[in-house]
Amino acid sequence: MGVRKKGKSSFRKVNDWLHLWLGLVSGIIVFIVSITGCFYAFQQEIKDMLEPWRFVEERSMPLVPPSQLLDTAAKYMPNRQPTGLTYSHATGAAAVGYGGMVEGKHTFSVVFMDPYTGEFLKKQTPVGGEEFDFFRFIIDGHRALWMPYEIGRPIVGIATLVFVILLFTGLIMWWPKRWNKKNRDKSFKIKWKGTFKRVNYDLHNVLGFYTLLFAFILGVTGLVWSFTWFDQAVYYIASGGEVKQGHHHPHSDLRNKDMVWSDAMSPLDKAWYLTLEQTDEVEGMYMTPYPSDDDDPIDITVYHLNGAWYDHSEYFYDRYTLEPLEMEGSKYREASFADKLSMMNYDLHIGSVGGLPGKVFAFLISLVCASLPITGFLVWWNKKKPAKTKQKYPKSNI
Repeated sequence: MGVRKKGKSSFRKVNDWLHLWLGLVSGIIVFIVSITGCFYAFQQEIKDMLEPWRFVEERSMPLVPPSQLLDTAAKYMPNRQPTGLTYSHATGAAAVGYGGMVEGKHTFSVVFMDPYTGEFLKKQTPVGGEEFDFFRFIIDGHRALWMPYEIGRPIVGIATLVFVILLFTGLIMWWPKRWNKKNRDKSFKIKWKGTFKRVNYDLHNVLGFYTLLFAFILGVTGLVWSFTWFDQAVYYIASGGEVKQGHHHPHSDLRNKDMVWSDAMSPLDKAWYLTLEQTDEVEGMYMTPYPSDDDDPIDITVYHLNGAWYDHSEYFYDRYTLEPLEMEGSKYREASFADKLSMMNYDLHIGSVGGLPGKVFAFLISLVCASLPITGFLVWWNKKKPAKTKQKYPKSNI
């Protein structure tokens, strides 16, 4: 955002100095994180266009239970244990995911199937496969600058924190000393007919102001993933002083561990049917087929909105008796404001909380955020260069 030199106080001088040098130091990182965020906002829509096996024809028949999908997927992933099972919307394919280490390399494979028949559609290895995965490349850049995550993620987190600080220092620089018409025009309008230096200055100054609030939301939602202390602080403020619990869930009763399951239907299938009986707003489901610890429950998440993740409900069942288990904050519509805000973090970050228009808006905000380091650098560079003077020639004797 813009600089006004005349009559600057010491506070403004310090603020301007911070804005300049923090911007120069973090600029390239902010650009990478912002531009990769632009691409990633539409990753689901682009995948849907390029990967037709993600879709099936809607039928007026019930979906096959989880066990049938797992049996089909096992034929294409022998000797591998699935890590997740997903049902999509009415025209979406079901998918069984397999993550883990194979020959010392992290891989993730997905088997897609028709949820109405259990028929195999496609096996895909988006992580660890030989084919180039564009969106894996994008998210690796967005989260860790294509470095090892233990190195890149803290760097991205610090740069994002600096970016949030820059928004405030930029607002102070933008703020007019006098609200007369001339200053209002400089602060709110881009002078497209001006020189390149003036247009560039206005793009930084004016667009920076108009996008400030939304850029702040993108920055804060990113910081929630970067730093545990920041996540805790946001929750503490939103809840009015409560401490956010770490990842937790109810537990199965180990006293029933040796109980023999006598029902012909598997516990996962039974839990799946019990969940369907409790809600008719299902736009997707996710479950872990094989809980890892003995006291882990069967956990089934139901998504109520197509294309969004925040509006969901988690259902827990004792893995030995299928007794329903409750956990506070597990259902979005019954959760506190702080828990709702936490559930919405991802959707706020990519704009999906507003559907496709929200994603388009988030894309545009990210694009402006990517431009700010460039226009800001050019503002500094143009001021750094010495002004050109007209060349003087000696008088001719002719």
